[in-house]
Amino acid sequence: MLTGLALPHLQVAETLAALGPVPCAALADLVDVTGTESARGLGAALEALADRALVWPDGEGLLRMAAPLPQAWDSPLGLDAPLTRLLADTTSEELRRMLVALGIPSPGTTKKHRLTALLEHHSDPERVAAVIASAPSSTRTLLERRASHRGEQAQPQAHFLMFRTSQADSEPSVRWALERGLLIQDRHSGYGSTRMPAEVALALRGAGWRAPFEPFPPVVRTVSVTSAEVDREAAAAATAFAAHAASVLATCSAAPPVLLKSGGVGARELSRISKAAQCDDIVVRLVLETAYDAGLLARDGDQVAATDGYDTWAEREPAEQLAVLLHAWRTLPLTPTQARGEDGKALPALAGTPPCGGCPQAREGLLAAAAQLPADRGVHSPAELWPLVAWHRPLAEQLPQDTTPFATAIREAELLGVVARGALSPIGAALRTDDAEALAAACERLLPTATRAARFGADLTAVVTGTPSARLAALLDTVADKEVGGTASVWRFSPTTVRRALDTGRTADAIAADLSAVAVGALPQSLSYLINDSARTHGRVRITPAACVIHGEEPALLAELVTHRKLAALGLRLLAPTVLVSRTPLDKTLATLRAAGYAPVAERADGTVRVEKTRRRRAAAPVPPPPPLPGQRRRSVPTVTPVTVGLSTMAARLRAAPPILPAPDPFGTGAPYGTDTEEILAGCAKNLAYSDVRQLAHAIDAGTAITVEYVAASGNRTVRTLSELVLDPPYLHAWCHLRDDERVFTLSRIHGVMPG
Repeated sequence: MLTGLALPHLQVAETLAALGPVPCAALADLVDVTGTESARGLGAALEALADRALVWPDGEGLLRMAAPLPQAWDSPLGLDAPLTRLLADTTSEELRRMLVALGIPSPGTTKKHRLTALLEHHSDPERVAAVIASAPSSTRTLLERRASHRGEQAQPQAHFLMFRTSQADSEPSVRWALERGLLIQDRHSGYGSTRMPAEVALALRGAGWRAPFEPFPPVVRTVSVTSAEVDREAAAAATAFAAHAASVLATCSAAPPVLLKSGGVGARELSRISKAAQCDDIVVRLVLETAYDAGLLARDGDQVAATDGYDTWAEREPAEQLAVLLHAWRTLPLTPTQARGEDGKALPALAGTPPCGGCPQAREGLLAAAAQLPADRGVHSPAELWPLVAWHRPLAEQLPQDTTPFATAIREAELLGVVARGALSPIGAALRTDDAEALAAACERLLPTATRAARFGADLTAVVTGTPSARLAALLDTVADKEVGGTASVWRFSPTTVRRALDTGRTADAIAADLSAVAVGALPQSLSYLINDSARTHGRVRITPAACVIHGEEPALLAELVTHRKLAALGLRLLAPTVLVSRTPLDKTLATLRAAGYAPVAERADGTVRVEKTRRRRAAAPVPPPPPLPGQRRRSVPTVTPVTVGLSTMAARLRAAPPILPAPDPFGTGAPYGTDTEEILAGCAKNLAYSDVRQLAHAIDAGTAITVEYVAASGNRTVRTLSELVLDPPYLHAWCHLRDDERVFTLSRIHGVMPG
């Protein structure tokens, strides 16, 4: 709420926060209200604070504040808390010693009576000044220095008001002030910290000191400007912005900008839109932010796409389009054209930054500042408005990218036609009052209606003055390329652009008729020739989608295939007497033709006949014996000769034999090999997990298809679907569906197995 206050309102609120509840006369005396105009300014400030329920007079004639308001300043007017608050934790005996040091008889034995007596003494600036005058010179210097530490802005209390004095109890100057209550020991911030009551600081500042109060705005240099000049410049700016906005949003509708992974539209997309719409980056940012806030754009996955509301908006007149964007600009909780952050890094548009309370207040301050200028007067340069903006909204946001305060907000107002020739335009005046009807009327008066006709030149250009209607712009965008935008737009025709229109299915006659309907006069002969010449060459080469091609030397046979009822599902089409195309893949087409009684052969991509060989099934290689245990050597199996051994001798040998260790588990899963195929694969496919080995072994044994992740010798990683698997360690023979051919795969290069 404080961000919406002007400078005198904040100054009065800060003074009340420093003094606490005081009569209006005491407030007027402290802020030095001597003249009628100053008194009127103080009354206006109090009235503004009362309207916001921040300050009000109570039944005793004191001005009171809302409880949270004093917390907005750490040290209002550079003053610490009043004596009552600082002495809250002081004992009755300590108060008695202060009164004795001041030479004041103790009024009683209770803390309340002694505190009242001390407050009465310190509230009299003359009595406080007399006590300080009798202090040692070092104490007077210390107290005057402490009282002079004041700031008009809210500052951390520890910096201005809380001083740490080493050996405070032993230093005579500090001890002398502590004994008389001129400084108060702070019991909450550690040993040696002292604070000066507000009453003592005000007494030291002297009777002539006054709190800052500026009831009147600063004087800025103005020049004479007529309302007609303001209207003319505002109309030109608003018309250009409306045309640019239509171009930017049309570009986003045709090719939605892609969002960055971190969020927002980055510099590359902004540059693309700027180039397509023929406008500056600042205009693109302003259009995107206002259109997004108005609901014309919305996030759609990783893109920002146009909404249904955009289609309705695009059909409206330029004045109505501009009014929608102006209303969104006034209430935006951010600065739309902020391109740099505090660290100087570029910021994306539509980044979803948190709301900024001071950003809309900068625009409110600008509208208020321009509205306060005298009639038929404007500032010499719009940048010179910033002192007035700072007076009307001292807490408004100032961007780090601004070379002068509020330069970005002022530039946005100029682009929108809100401020023109250093004065508030009719659009700005209606926007300031938040009157929707007045804003619509001002836009309608200043902006021309949409242009629905174009002038076609012999140089193959089309010129549209003003803002083209949505239908006219769409037509010209289809048949020509836009070269210039703004108050006058230019489109250029070429064989490429006309071919682009023909590609949409339109004929040359239809294109010529549509252009003639929007032309001022007849179409130039050169444009008619261009359309007809492009149409004659259009489609001389045709491209047909096909899954496979069927060709032969007998036209009658191919004609029979096209009309065969059992082959209708293949989607055959006759391109030439000896050439057919099929919508069905080669293998299925081949099988269907053979099932119908024909004898086709398949060809490879190079035109050679594909030889179909039946792959012979081979049994798996014998399972090798398990490897020896560590420390053992493989030995041939000796011939066993039966030996008769006694039971006692056998028992002794068994006890002396080493323990039998389990077979090694290469996967560390504790699971034994289930089949011989699994054991062979485990020895060759070193990169596969145990579950993948079992899955691949099952596919080999069952004859089912499988999908593998394979790393070729080049290092490229691919995914292949394989069938008709034949194990030939260390290789795997299979039919590769990706290559449509038989391939040999090295088992050690298989890194993963998935179901086929």
